[in-house]
Amino acid sequence: MVKTLFQGTGVAIVTPFREDESVDFVSMGKVIEHLIKGNVDYIVTLGTTGESVTLNTDEKIAVLNFVIEAVNGRVPVVMGIGSNNTHDVVRTVKRICDENLSFEGILSVSPYYNKPSQEGIYQHFKKVASESNLPVILYNVPGRTGGNITADTTLRLAADFKNIVAIKEASGDLNQVNHILKNKPRDFMVISGDDQLTLPLIALGASGVISVSANAFPAEFSEMVRLALKGKFKKAQAIQNALLDIMDAHFAEGNPAGVKASLAIKKLIDNTLRLPLCPLSPPMFDKLKALIKEFDSVKKNLPLPQ
Repeated sequence: MVKTLFQGTGVAIVTPFREDESVDFVSMGKVIEHLIKGNVDYIVTLGTTGESVTLNTDEKIAVLNFVIEAVNGRVPVVMGIGSNNTHDVVRTVKRICDENLSFEGILSVSPYYNKPSQEGIYQHFKKVASESNLPVILYNVPGRTGGNITADTTLRLAADFKNIVAIKEASGDLNQVNHILKNKPRDFMVISGDDQLTLPLIALGASGVISVSANAFPAEFSEMVRLALKGKFKKAQAIQNALLDIMDAHFAEGNPAGVKASLAIKKLIDNTLRLPLCPLSPPMFDKLKALIKEFDSVKKNLPLPQ
């Protein structure tokens, strides 16, 4: 059941803001409908792309409750819970689990800034897993956290805790992923955390992606992943090639600046971020706008459902 829940395309949903930087729930509802209409498999709220580190506790609770209500059971919802303070993470996990909210899993990033040892990382997630009655997805993103979860640590956690069911791998190290896939427990999943590496990781045996770009292109990205999971890589690659320059532009000046710009171009949200993040520079915004226009002109030639 868990393997079905988190297979395919998950989307790390943005948190839209109004011009005054308050949370724009109307636009968030539009994005949710856009994603579900695009046939994504599940939604991840309060992750990196959702600018969760700039939200206060009340805002996080309001966002989580809104997403659960707006989704209304149509797709699974995963909540991002992460910090460099283990006890804070454990308290949050325990409170969320005790309240029995309607979401299906937790995405928990490796502790950042502190630069813990591999043993420290293991002990951190041991405490998280012990307090969770929900499936836990590890999140390895060394470019943001300053430290890598090695393959050995991932495999140790996967073997020791049944409710640690997957890892979102954004290390960019295909050989590390190879070793995880070779030695993992049968039901443990590897999920791509890099949009541009999704197809190669699925070819190696990954179960899908938690995507940034799928916020703006849910139907296209989801179909690309479905085709790849069916082994139809030539068709999947045609979609990836058409999206590749847009994906690069989404990360050129940091995430979620790029994908928020795409959503603004599509008139789904305002192009507003909270400091210290900034919107795309005008030249990059214009480049992205041109790339989207170009993509729209070739979209009819792609192997997409009509």
